Amino acid sequence: MQRATGRHLGWLGMVRLGLVQMALGSIVVLTTSTLNRVMVVELALPAMLPGALVGLHYGVQMMRPRWGHGADQGGRRTPWILGGMALLALGGVAAAWATVLMASAPGLGLMAAVVAFVVIGIGVGAAGTNLLALMAVRVAPARRAAAATIAWLMMIGGIAVTAGVAGGLLDPFSHQRLIAVACGVAALAFTLAVLGVAGVERGALPGSDASPRRTRVRFRAALSEVWAEPQARVFTLFVFASMLAYSAQDLILEPFAGHVFGMTPGQSTQLAGVQHGGVFLGMAVVGVLGTAWGRGRPAVLRGWTIWGCIGSALALIALAWGGQMGPGWPLGLNVFVLGAFNGAFAVAAIGSMMGLASDGAGGREGTRVGLWGAAQAVAFGLGGFLGTVAVDAARALMADPAAAYSIVFAGEGVLFLVSAILAARVGRDLRDAPLYGAAAGIAGE
Repeated sequence: MQRATGRHLGWLGMVRLGLVQMALGSIVVLTTSTLNRVMVVELALPAMLPGALVGLHYGVQMMRPRWGHGADQGGRRTPWILGGMALLALGGVAAAWATVLMASAPGLGLMAAVVAFVVIGIGVGAAGTNLLALMAVRVAPARRAAAATIAWLMMIGGIAVTAGVAGGLLDPFSHQRLIAVACGVAALAFTLAVLGVAGVERGALPGSDASPRRTRVRFRAALSEVWAEPQARVFTLFVFASMLAYSAQDLILEPFAGHVFGMTPGQSTQLAGVQHGGVFLGMAVVGVLGTAWGRGRPAVLRGWTIWGCIGSALALIALAWGGQMGPGWPLGLNVFVLGAFNGAFAVAAIGSMMGLASDGAGGREGTRVGLWGAAQAVAFGLGGFLGTVAVDAARALMADPAAAYSIVFAGEGVLFLVSAILAARVGRDLRDAPLYGAAAGIAGE
């Protein structure tokens, strides 16, 4: 196994940390997708029930700064990552058991599901926050874009593989099979996480959070110090605004394709696949170019972030226009471009986050990453809900569904432009990079 004895992680080390992200995605997709379908279809429960449970797991993650601070104080993140993964695995199995219990005892099953999804939220928050904080201090600046790309592509891969394999194993469906598959996914994911972090924190990087001596600071004081840092505060607002715009489109894109372009459920599902293909391309391009050309320079990563937000805004505004044009509009291409810019801004923002996590007072990496993770979780929880509410409200006021969707997409585009302005303000001191300078100029800086 690769050790981090006074050195930044190499490529193998980054792939190993990507295994943890893959494990996270594997369990989460089982609880938010498969169990969602079972509750609504097989058990004929209201669709709002799994929606509320998923929202609960996002709400719990508002405590991410606290879990990051705990690791800051202890000086090691591996116990928090593995502890979080253990909770996530147990929560995933408990959620499957609770879903089965709902068939015979709905009230008891619901109470068990609430506890399970709270545990899932704690596990995701504790493991995910400290994984990103660990990457922030163990990955060399020149490789941060590549590290972000590796981690997120491996997470997407884990989601895809789990969905495919678990889906196959669940047929013919039975409650016993559901619990067995959940146990298998949880056990494999935890094993991958252990392999991913084993030995990574051996040895200390000079100036990193691995120092054995550390002044004890109360959580409220540490969080106040981080919030007082201008860059951390603006970056928090950027994360919230961009993730709100990013998540608001998720639940309305396929209904838009059906209502306005007459696509069948199968065709709209394929359209979602086209979007994910664009996300994959955007992430890969930024990962390669950000490493080969940018060499980890913060200005270059921030430039990609701003351009990704601007491109996402233009693609959403194009969707709004396309809704008025009707079936002749190249919807597939439009959605692919939207996905590509989404992927580009996401990876660049994560790479920038790794650099910002170590800025300011030392020993606060986990608290900073936790603050940004909490902003992301709240935005994701609100985004899907607000996007659907906005469409319903617009359709209630307008006879033309295309106009209703167009207004919402245009609003999301404006939110991405606001995100670009916020990203530009994070990098006020980085105007030496051409890519950053041009993007910041468009963003109004």
